[in-house]
Amino acid sequence: MQNDQLILGIETSCDDTAIALLKGKEVLAKLSFGQEETLAKWGGVVPEIAARNHLEKLVPVIRTVFKKSKMDPSDLSAISVTTVPGLLGPLLTGVNAAKTLALLFEKPIIPVNHLYAHLEAIHLSEDITYPYLGLLISGGHSIFFSVEAKDRFRVIAGTIDDAAGEAFDKGGKLLGLGYPAGHLIDRCAQFGEHGIYEFPIGLKASADARLSFSGLKTSLKVFLEKSPHIVNLRPNQFETKEEESQEFYNVCASYQRAISQALLLKTRYALQQVETDQIVLGGGVACNSKIREDFLKLYPKTKIVLPEYCTDNGAMIANFGRINWEKAIDFPDCLQIDARGRFTSKASNDSISKS
Repeated sequence: MQNDQLILGIETSCDDTAIALLKGKEVLAKLSFGQEETLAKWGGVVPEIAARNHLEKLVPVIRTVFKKSKMDPSDLSAISVTTVPGLLGPLLTGVNAAKTLALLFEKPIIPVNHLYAHLEAIHLSEDITYPYLGLLISGGHSIFFSVEAKDRFRVIAGTIDDAAGEAFDKGGKLLGLGYPAGHLIDRCAQFGEHGIYEFPIGLKASADARLSFSGLKTSLKVFLEKSPHIVNLRPNQFETKEEESQEFYNVCASYQRAISQALLLKTRYALQQVETDQIVLGGGVACNSKIREDFLKLYPKTKIVLPEYCTDNGAMIANFGRINWEKAIDFPDCLQIDARGRFTSKASNDSISKS
């Protein structure tokens, strides 16, 4: 592992254009451009629109990061870039930017699986040893990993339908909160009572680590159809409590509690499949205050990625490149992404998506 190399991290797997410069474990500069306002009217991510926005923002964001850090591209040791998984168009914009910089300044590229990077971002703030049970919870993924080494991730189980983040966003849409809704449900829930309404836990009796959230969303839909007035009680703002919105707050708190309880329950079964009691939470949903509180209470050896590194960000990509320095590829023109969004390297004939 290199502790003094200057690494540029490029993350464009979905809708965030995120760049960071890392020297050792120190984040010299970072910047993200989100597309929430642009994509809100579509109710979610539109791959082609996201890719176009990446093309527009990548160069100015990269320039700004170098300016803030007072560094120059020629100072780089390597360029770390998300290559899997993600949306094809957005991934290509990031990979092509990395290839361009690599060719211009003759720097190696480190390809990164950004799911692994989410969990390994814990090293930016914590000293943790292997193995550990990793729970990645985000808008598109909810997966338990047995993380046995810096380059050994074994999938234990995941969601069979919606991810935890999808449950928040789809629930928020039903509640009239728009997109994305996870952070708004969290804010509303802080003013509510968690035990007022009972929402189901998917696959509760399965006695394994598989997750399911589609039934939870459906139960909220049915509940609101029977009590349509609740949507009209949503608050006008979310920083302070509005007394007339108490019933709305209670629904948000109860819905959020169901997601947290599902994760807690399934973690118990996942722990039975690993030889450790260490847990790491990563991914955008790990920012949720209720989930963080519940895990730390029930599983005291839980480590949680700092909120600023939970959502897609360049620092986690640079950090994973630092950890896996020996995987740097000297010939950036060999980087390709096939039609299914998988990264391949002609030099190694490997597909990182298989790992």
